[in-house]
Amino acid sequence: MTPGPNMAYLAALSLSQGIRAGLAAVGGVALGLAVYGLVAALGLSAAIDNSPLLYEVLRWGGVVYLLWLAWEAWARETETAASSTGDPDIRAAQAFRRGLITNLLNPKAAVFYVAVLPDFIQVGKGSIAMQTLTLSAVYVGIATLVHLAIVLLASRLQSAIQTPDKRRTIRRALALALAAIAVWFAFSTTR
Repeated sequence: MTPGPNMAYLAALSLSQGIRAGLAAVGGVALGLAVYGLVAALGLSAAIDNSPLLYEVLRWGGVVYLLWLAWEAWARETETAASSTGDPDIRAAQAFRRGLITNLLNPKAAVFYVAVLPDFIQVGKGSIAMQTLTLSAVYVGIATLVHLAIVLLASRLQSAIQTPDKRRTIRRALALALAAIAVWFAFSTTR
């Protein structure tokens, strides 16, 4: 439940582009979490956790990506043009891809599977890989429900910001929040 890059991105996206983009991004985030679950079942999360270089590459890649998303949100000329024109399927695909990338560049997600998940594995009670996959599926399901709640709440608030000036103000405030989360992420994920 700790706020992080996924939650900030989902709230900002849903406020600015609506529920369809938010739901698509939730799908991307869920896929990213599932990928990390699979990686954990194969034992690769431990490699990420034990490799300072790999961890730092993921960490700084996530920071840079969040800053890029913040800059893009800040610099966008008009929210109305971005949210009301163009093919909605392309916008949804872009939101899905960004949700996936945001999550895959989050080393805290990989570390979760190394630091927390093993505490729930019962040695001698079946396949460790199968237990890891099952626990990963539960985690992805719970995280997805939380992310869906954020998207639904943010998209409900979208109607309150109909004027272009309000949209720009909210978009820029969310851009600053994403930048702040990127800075927080840079310092909170150090070893």
